[in-house]
Amino acid sequence: MSSSIRSKQIIIIGAILLLVAFLFTRDIKGLVKPTEENGKMPASGQVAEAQAPNSSASISIETSSTAAKNVINKNLAADITALEGSYKNADATEKIGFAKQLAQKWDDVEQITPSALYLEVVAQGEPTAANWLASGNRFLKAFESTQDSVAQPVLLQRANTSFKNVLEKDPSNIEAKTGLGVTIVNGLGAPMQGIAMLLEVVAKEPKNVKANMNLGLFSIKSGQFDKAIPRFNTVIETKPSPEAYFYLGTALESLDRNKEAVDAYLKSKKLAANPTLSSFIDKKIAELKNKN
Repeated sequence: MSSSIRSKQIIIIGAILLLVAFLFTRDIKGLVKPTEENGKMPASGQVAEAQAPNSSASISIETSSTAAKNVINKNLAADITALEGSYKNADATEKIGFAKQLAQKWDDVEQITPSALYLEVVAQGEPTAANWLASGNRFLKAFESTQDSVAQPVLLQRANTSFKNVLEKDPSNIEAKTGLGVTIVNGLGAPMQGIAMLLEVVAKEPKNVKANMNLGLFSIKSGQFDKAIPRFNTVIETKPSPEAYFYLGTALESLDRNKEAVDAYLKSKKLAANPTLSSFIDKKIAELKNKN
């Protein structure tokens, strides 16, 4: 690989990381929180081998709830505390009902990790495919929404376990297979194993947003920008989003298709409607226009 190509890839990856950091810390109209298509792809086995075994305490219900209450309305926090008291004092059967209520309460205030933990309690008490799927999806969303490097591997591992539990009960479940593939691509195993699962998903559902987005992101990471473009275009045709347009712009820019990249960045800016992201994109566009 020539030094110029390597430099270009470093610049592009840097831009991606800046956007990812931005998305992970802000709610954006039309985006809210970054979804599973986020582009955080540790090396194979990195998550599984690094912190997961020793980090479970960092996302216990108690610690997660305490942290989340610090960022929500005090009256809402008091309501949740009262409900948690009922949960703690309930018998095993009653706990499941209270856990369902608490998961919804935390979801209503967009505190994803405690919601995921209570959904896991529900799935353990009522181990249906639907309950494990809800647990897996919420843990995956929590993983993608946090910058806590200690909690991330634990959240990813719990998502992985939840999706595996779904597939044990329903081997044909496309949503669980997609989620499991995403966890593998993000570090829980050999990336190509996860890619194979996602390719299997799009073979059955060519418009699957989650699978196509992650395949596109992996293509960017591996420098296969030409392969990333049709993936993001498929996502945009199905469910347009600021991040899909941004990553499309990133792929186009890497191939020196600067005019098309500018158009994609502008659409990302319009959909996101966020001043910080708009400023970032304006600078990016100015750089591209200066190249012409």
